[in-house]
Amino acid sequence: MKKIPLLLLMLMGLAPCAFADWTLLNDQSSLQYISIKDAHIGEINRFKNLSGSVSEAGEVSLTIDLASVETGIPIRDERMQAMLFDVGQFAQAKISGMLDLTRATQLELGETYTDTIKLTLSLHGIEKELNSRVQVTQLAGNKISVVALEPVLMNAADYKLAEAVEALREIAKLPSISLLVPVTYSLVFQPSAQ
Repeated sequence: MKKIPLLLLMLMGLAPCAFADWTLLNDQSSLQYISIKDAHIGEINRFKNLSGSVSEAGEVSLTIDLASVETGIPIRDERMQAMLFDVGQFAQAKISGMLDLTRATQLELGETYTDTIKLTLSLHGIEKELNSRVQVTQLAGNKISVVALEPVLMNAADYKLAEAVEALREIAKLPSISLLVPVTYSLVFQPSAQ
């Protein structure tokens, strides 16, 4: 008789992991994009500050602090913040989408599945849908990772950033800066209760 209540308590202890909200771990996550200039030079830039969650229904919400852009050159960081992202008016970009959280939480440690998810990127006051092929993995410590298997191709012109890119090109005295930007990410989530 004592085994049944003990088993019930154990299952109740696991239930929040399967059905609770999940929180993004910024220090274990990354989002980067590649800037192509002068037709042959690629530079990897990243955002240091990300926050986000996955609801128990699988609704993904990710916020990117645009002022946290890191290019490796401080003056370029300042130009990106002021001239491209206009962080005074548009401090954040937001990404939303859906993740099959039921499937993710049923994975055994180290198991993965792949999926194509539809994301909505809100940048500079404009929303566009993008598809992303992802790999979802169950990690130790009851964490899950969501990693882009392929770069997501984003066109800066879709967000009315072509003029800002041109202004950056002129100030840097470059022959060209591509408007097409490959974006990759690796996100780690853990149950909010942890």
